[in-house]
Amino acid sequence: MRGSCWLNRRTEQRFRLHAISAVKSVKIKILFCSCVALTLLAFSTSASTFVLWNNQTPPIRRFPDSRKGYSIVMNTWKRYDLLKQSIKHYSSCPRLESIHIVWSEPNPPSDILLKFLRHVVKTKSIDGQHVKLKFDVNKEDSLNNRFKEIKDLETDAVFSIDDDVIFPCSSVEFAFDVWQSAPDTMVGFVPRVHWMDSLKGDGNKFRYGGWWSVWWTGTYSMVLSKAAFFHKKYFILYTNEMPASIREYVIKNRNCEDIAMSFLVANATGAPPIWVKGKIFEIGSTGISSLGGHTERRTECVNRFAAVYGRMPLVSTSVKAVDSRNIWFW
Repeated sequence: MRGSCWLNRRTEQRFRLHAISAVKSVKIKILFCSCVALTLLAFSTSASTFVLWNNQTPPIRRFPDSRKGYSIVMNTWKRYDLLKQSIKHYSSCPRLESIHIVWSEPNPPSDILLKFLRHVVKTKSIDGQHVKLKFDVNKEDSLNNRFKEIKDLETDAVFSIDDDVIFPCSSVEFAFDVWQSAPDTMVGFVPRVHWMDSLKGDGNKFRYGGWWSVWWTGTYSMVLSKAAFFHKKYFILYTNEMPASIREYVIKNRNCEDIAMSFLVANATGAPPIWVKGKIFEIGSTGISSLGGHTERRTECVNRFAAVYGRMPLVSTSVKAVDSRNIWFW
């Protein structure tokens, strides 16, 4: 009797062990199949993204209302080849409504340049869209010109860009979508940071940090206007309501107009900007940032502007907007 019970228990144990082993085997198979499926999906998504990247015509619907699109305001200075290359590229972006070229050279744009750029805009525009092209000619040479009010600007959204940087249209369109979710703030591709200068032993002294500071700390408090979306109302505020001493400082030192705009927006909103991840192609290398002592001059700007405002309006953040369609896992 005891032997019979002992055999029954051993048989039951073997059955349980076999059942557990079978369940584990099934789970492993399911996990393996799931990994294979996710890998195939990732490759297919990556491949389709690559095609869209190269064709520069992502399937983004175009809104008939011009206020649903955006305008490019491009700063340029005697780099006509770069200007032509940039205009040729951005003219094919789906929701672009107009391009305004900030011209501050002594001589007006030549008829040859005008004719060429108008032809480029016409031939590169997609879906029958009519992108308007206009030169905003200024008599004086000042970095403040890039933030002057544009009377005939038909869109609320402005994409401020330099003539020597290019982003894929898919990245620009994604950044525009992000801006629409927070239209009062700045949304851009080039983050920078400020922090308190502990070496000075003064809570009112700050330092300016470039890209490597952002990378190291994981935080930022500015996005540079060389590649950023913001509302057109900030043109009016920059020219008419921002402290005049800041504009004068920009004129005198030929620097920091982008920091001035970051201060202006942060002071108006009390909120940080939004950094959008995007691939940047720099097609020029003769900008102000390539000069020696650049960080020190920018640090001086940060402290000067904070003193004018009577406080530090910049707000630090670690948030980064990423287009999940272009990554494997999220």
